[in-house]
Amino acid sequence: MALINELRERGVEFVSLTEAIDTTTPMGSFIFHITAALAELERSIIRERTRAGLASARARGHKGGRPRKLNDREWRAVRTLVDARELTIAEIAVQYHVSPATIYRRLSS
Repeated sequence: MALINELRERGVEFVSLTEAIDTTTPMGSFIFHITAALAELERSIIRERTRAGLASARARGHKGGRPRKLNDREWRAVRTLVDARELTIAEIAVQYHVSPATIYRRLSS
């Protein structure tokens, strides 16, 4: 809608051949604005429902996002192996089925 308004200020009108909307006429402009308002309302409703769903899931104890690859006990074991310097990071990564970048990222935090 903002794009259409910007174009109108420059003297450009919008004509949709498939939806029969022509902003050069008062009725076409009215239909366009009603359609845009309904689309904005729908986006707002979807956003509101999504937030409510996420809040409900959090209240039930669910966490969002990707599950962690390793638990705290496994990370302590990885840290012990890294500190012992008997294996390379790549070898430890293979052993724990993670990428070396995952280990480096965790070690740097």
